[in-house]
Amino acid sequence: MKKFTRAVSLVMASAMVIASLTGCTGGNDKKTNSDVFKIGGIGPTTGDNAIYGTAVKNGIQLAVDEINEAGGINGKQIEYKFEDDQSDSEKSVNAYNTLKDWGMQMLIGTTTSTPCTAVVEETNSDNMFQITPSATAVDSIQYKNAFRMCFSDPNQGKASADYIADNGIAKNIAVIYNSSDTYSSGIYQKFSEEAKARKLNVVAAEAFTADSKTDFSVQIQKAKSAGAELVFLPIYYQEASLILAQAQKMGYTPKYFGCDGMDGLLALDGFDTSLAEGVMFLTPFTADAQDDATQKFVAAYKEKFGDTPIQFAADAYDCVYVIKEAAEKENVTPDMSVSEISDAMQKAMTEIQIDGLTGKQITWSEDGEPSKQPTVVVVENGAYKILGEE
Repeated sequence: MKKFTRAVSLVMASAMVIASLTGCTGGNDKKTNSDVFKIGGIGPTTGDNAIYGTAVKNGIQLAVDEINEAGGINGKQIEYKFEDDQSDSEKSVNAYNTLKDWGMQMLIGTTTSTPCTAVVEETNSDNMFQITPSATAVDSIQYKNAFRMCFSDPNQGKASADYIADNGIAKNIAVIYNSSDTYSSGIYQKFSEEAKARKLNVVAAEAFTADSKTDFSVQIQKAKSAGAELVFLPIYYQEASLILAQAQKMGYTPKYFGCDGMDGLLALDGFDTSLAEGVMFLTPFTADAQDDATQKFVAAYKEKFGDTPIQFAADAYDCVYVIKEAAEKENVTPDMSVSEISDAMQKAMTEIQIDGLTGKQITWSEDGEPSKQPTVVVVENGAYKILGEE
């Protein structure tokens, strides 16, 4: 009798293990009873990079509200939930799991590169469609389920060097970059390669790390001593603001050129915006552009959130409309499994073309990278102006 009881217990235990494994690996193949699309977002709404995450959160919300009011996606409404990750990888994975428990079917995020690189491992494992508005690291979209709206780090580095060379902005260039950050070091590496190819002279390349990002006097002095006419800053606006202030105190006034991480500089609390006069940077969007789509978006954003949108908000806004375009092309419905939705979206992404706030006639390749023209802005009289526009 004891042998029989033990055998039954073993069979039941084995069945429970198999059932639990099936639940882990096959859950995303199950149909749902959902009558709404559940779209999640992840980014920092607190901490050092809160400007970025808040802009992404708000940009998504504005687009979701517009789409729902216009009838939804394939006649179905969108439910939207956003989680704060403080730009931290572990918190970002936790945020992803929270959204998955909520029933998320597609992810817009994450906002910054290192957390996105961690989360894409999870979305790939779950075969969940993911589009990041602003994570630029190559590895952030390394799997077939992941796409991005922004330029990658290498693309930004190359485009920056090409723009400087093509427009004769400077010949002798110094670079100050964060060697502990994938965004900054990735841009710097490609910029250095392209600068050499375009016969630009990188006379100083000075690194800092996350543990030493308040005093830049050594890096600034080396750039000054090397005779750099321009300092390339592939960094975020917080560190850039300190460099601008410290360089002025040291009597060093070169030209400055940055990338999309510079967006947010003029909105930084306590920053003297006069220090940014003449700063140039790559961005796919400026709130001062005069086209109808931008002005409509800016007005709606200001009315809803009481603030002027930055590039991250525009990228995120475009992401929602990309999801709508791709889902409608493949007739995606919310009762499909997460995996079915992802497969359909992957197919559609390489076939659609959209005109968004961050570019016209945007297309995507199978590696998830967008194709669109870069724009360079300059800070002029405390506002952003697109270079080349009168």
